[in-house]
This record gives sequence, C-alpha cells and structure tokens, in this order.
Amino acid sequence: MSARTLMVWCADWPVAAALGEQGLPRHLPAAVFAQNRVQASNQAAREFGIKRGMRRRDAQARCPEVQVLAADDARDARVFEEVLVRLEELRPGVMPLRPGLVALRSPARFYGGEAEAGAAIAECVVGLGIWDVRIGIADELFTAEQAARSAGLQETYAVPEGGSAAFLRALPVHVLEDANTVSLLQRLGLTTLGGLADLPGADVKARFGAQAAWVRRVIHGEGARPVSGRTPPPELATEAAFEPPLDSAEAVCFSARQAAETFVKGLATRQEVCTEVRIEVAMETVPGSSVADSCRTWAHPRWFSAVDLIDRLHWQLAGVARGGGGAVTGVRFVPEVAVSEAVHADGLWGGTNERVDGGIARVQGLLGHEAVVAPVLQGGRSPRDRQAYVPWGDRPSTLRDRALPWPGSIPPPAPARVLADPWPAEVCDQAGRPVVVLPRGGVSADPARYRPSAGQPWQRVASWAGPWPVTEAWWEPDGGRRVARFQLVGVDGRAWLATFDTDHWLTEASYD
Repeated sequence: MSARTLMVWCADWPVAAALGEQGLPRHLPAAVFAQNRVQASNQAAREFGIKRGMRRRDAQARCPEVQVLAADDARDARVFEEVLVRLEELRPGVMPLRPGLVALRSPARFYGGEAEAGAAIAECVVGLGIWDVRIGIADELFTAEQAARSAGLQETYAVPEGGSAAFLRALPVHVLEDANTVSLLQRLGLTTLGGLADLPGADVKARFGAQAAWVRRVIHGEGARPVSGRTPPPELATEAAFEPPLDSAEAVCFSARQAAETFVKGLATRQEVCTEVRIEVAMETVPGSSVADSCRTWAHPRWFSAVDLIDRLHWQLAGVARGGGGAVTGVRFVPEVAVSEAVHADGLWGGTNERVDGGIARVQGLLGHEAVVAPVLQGGRSPRDRQAYVPWGDRPSTLRDRALPWPGSIPPPAPARVLADPWPAEVCDQAGRPVVVLPRGGVSADPARYRPSAGQPWQRVASWAGPWPVTEAWWEPDGGRRVARFQLVGVDGRAWLATFDTDHWLTEASYD
C-alpha cells in the first residue's frame, strides 16, 4: 500500500503571520490588504462581514477596529519557515505547497493511526502559537487539501482509502480557484463537483477550462498524484551561479529566471513535468552567522512552471533572510518527482493555450471522443513502432517503456517524417546491381544509387550508415521477419531511412 498524504493547513495564514510578527493578539479582527482590497481575513473579521475582495473603506465601515495589515509574501514565507522546521523534526521530507499549506507522507504507522498522527502534527503547530490549524489525510494531494479545509479547528479529517471520488463529489464548486468558472457553474445549476464530474470530459474542457477539466479527471481517478513518485535522472538539475554574490532576493530571483525556464524546457523535451522540486540555495559564509546553505523540497498539486519555481525560490529566500546570512552565490533546481506530461495533458505540444484546448474539445464533442487524438512517444525499434495515439485529454496507460534498451533501434536524431505506408524503394551498387543484406548482417556492396520511390528520380548516395539489423518474431514457425535499416543521404542533401525487408527495399521515413 502506498503512503497516504497528510496535509497541514494553517487557515488565514497571511493574517496569522502578520499578527504574529507584529506581536498583536490573534483574536483581534484583522485583514490583509493588497491594492486597498481584502486579500485575507481572520474569523473575527469575517464575523463582521469582511470577506476577500472587499474594498478597504467598506471593510472599515463594517468594523472600524479592524487591524489593517499590508500584504507581504516574503513575510508569510519567512514566518512559515519556523513551522516547516518543526514539522521536519516529526516527519522528515515535508513538501510545502505555499506559505500556510504543507504536505507530507502520513506518519500514521509511527503514531499508531491516522487520527493519532494528525493530533501529533496539530499539537506541534499549536505549540508555535498557531491555533487555527487543520489536518487532512487522503490518497493524494488535491483530496488531502480539501479534507484539511473540511476539518474542524485543530482536528483531523481522514478520507477513507479509495474514497476520494465520493468525498470530492459532495464538495461545492467554490473549491475551484477560478471565480469565473465557479460563477458559470452556479449559473448553470451545478452546485457540487459531482455535477461537474458527470459532464462529458470534452464539454467540461471546452466550456469551463483546463483547471475544471483536471479536477474532473481527479474525481474519475486520473491526473491525481500522491506525495510520491519516481526519481528523475540527475542530469535534469539546473543551476545558476552568481559572481559576484547577490544579497537581494529580488536580484537572485531575476537572475535565476533563465535557469528556471531551462529547467522546465529540459523536462519538456522528455515529455515530462515536475511535480516535486528541491531548491538548493548556496550562500556566502559570513563569520559569526549561523545561516548555512538552504535546501527545501516544494510540492505542487499539478506541476511547476518557471513562474512557480521563481515564486518558491522567493519564499525560500524570505524564510532564511531573518538569520542574517551572507549573499547568495548560486541556486540549483533539482527535480525530485517528474511524471509524464500526458498525466496532466493540460496543453498541446507542452503548451497551455485555452483557445486551442477549447477548439479541440469542441471538435471532439462533434466527432466523438476517439476522433481527436494526440501523438505520444513509446518504446520501440522502428519509428512507426515508437508512435502511439491517445484520445485528447486521456492518460495513456498501455505505452511501451521508452527506457528499455530496444536493441536494433536506430540512433538519434529521429526522422522528421514517418510515412504511414512505406514506399517501395531501390538501392544499387556502383555496377547497378541491387544491394542486399547478407545473412550475417553485412551488405553485398556499398550503396551507390538510391531511388526513394518509383515516381522519383535516382540519386547518387553521398553517405550512408548502417545496417541496424532486427529479427522480429523469430519464434514463429515461419522464422519471423528479418529487417535491416540504413540511413542514406543523397547528393541533393535529402536524407532517408531505408529498410531492407527480407528481399526488397522500403523507404520508411525522411530527415529534415
């Protein structure tokens, strides 16, 4: 059984962090304002009708005594760092999603049960003077977060194993982050996520957007993920070194932006996205300072974009700034968990374009779910074998593993165009005799002339590579199929992938 996810939610964290840093009593009505609008408020303020998005003058009209606090993301992260440090003492490997919300693998076995584990975590946070803490436990991140938001003050809400779908279906649609989507759903009479889940997938994506479509897939058991996964190879890590060292968080984040974009693009070339990243910050040693290099693992309920990485870096720098450490000499992004981008399938060819998504979903609704497919790579020897098509928005589940050796496959680069139906071709030597592949894998003579198909002219061969022989289904009574592939470059500059299949030549693909 895989480890369950425990989510710690410190409600109204921006308000709690601001009151705590200023030494003000936590029971006072207070609200954090950004651009003269309420960004967050505590329970005491909400009792006077102060809510998110309200203008400052309207909030003060309802409660003249409300504490007006300025929004400060750096402060929120800095104060939350103390919570993370204490939680790590109880369960190493905490994964903050944002200040006030952190996930970890449930230590239920150590504490004798999920309720006991939640009580121990809550007691730890309350010991720091943070009274409004709630614990949620579920099979994966999104459900665990909603469970924490459903829990009572200092209580634990544990969703039964395998019960995520039933729990999520009963939730109101306002748990979605997009206010426009929530408003549209409510106007259409959909008040719960269950109503959203019962709609066709293509229609949800076309009408309500990618985020609602992703939540629908989570309810149906797709797209969700636990706080676990495979470890990607280390060469995907990206770093940025600063010379001279930088002592400003803003300067560090600005200078690390290119490294963050390179990190995301490097994963995209492997058709992967990062859902759990370790950010390492190297700091200059200052005599008399206790601050050392900072290392923190961050999790994301979906996946990290370059902007998300810079946000987490800024929060992390704010969390260690109070120690008076030295300037930053370097930043390194290390993927802890990477999954196939097809798990989330939020955009076309690695992008996130709502207009493209909507258009594809509408076509899918007209022609049928199976009529619109997306190409994905899988394991295989030939270019055609490596191609697979899955319905748009679906998670591929039967792909061959690309990490296997696949002996006999051609080396990179991959051809740009793979022919749906290979062309009959001809390959001759200098004397005009057909070139054949011998039983031991050699060739009867060097290829000198090549005709890709019957309707094209002959070309002199400028260079060639191969053969890469493969014997397929050799255990069959007829001995299977023996093929050998060649890369041929003509004097006109065009390159082809040619295959000698038993006794004749075929053109399988072309190179740009």
